[in-house]
Amino acid sequence: MNESLLDPETRARGQQVRREVLGPSHVQASYDVDALSLPKTQMAEYVWSKIWARPGLSRKRRSIANLAMLTALNRPHELKLHIKAAINNGLTQDEIGEVLLQTAVYCGVAAAEDSFRIAREAFAEMNLK
Repeated sequence: MNESLLDPETRARGQQVRREVLGPSHVQASYDVDALSLPKTQMAEYVWSKIWARPGLSRKRRSIANLAMLTALNRPHELKLHIKAAINNGLTQDEIGEVLLQTAVYCGVAAAEDSFRIAREAFAEMNLK
């Protein structure tokens, strides 16, 4: 199970993107896993190396898509992580609010309400007003 899905250069590129978007402490913690979770970590490496590193969309646009999808899927833990990542990727708090407002129309007000609450928590944790 220790075999990587990626060649070392591709893996390193993905790790760099992931550190820039999520922060080095989050990335380091993701490697402190047991054998059961190792394949999940390898899948994350693939996502960051092969999807997030693609040139077709900016990181900002990828963040917008993630915020909408995570709201629709009701994934609060991942949503908070990606709200912080969206700030790192250049979205403003107002832009994040607009994304969440858009989700209210298509995903439901209750889903968006939770996402707004999570955004306020993430902003507070980042010392943003």
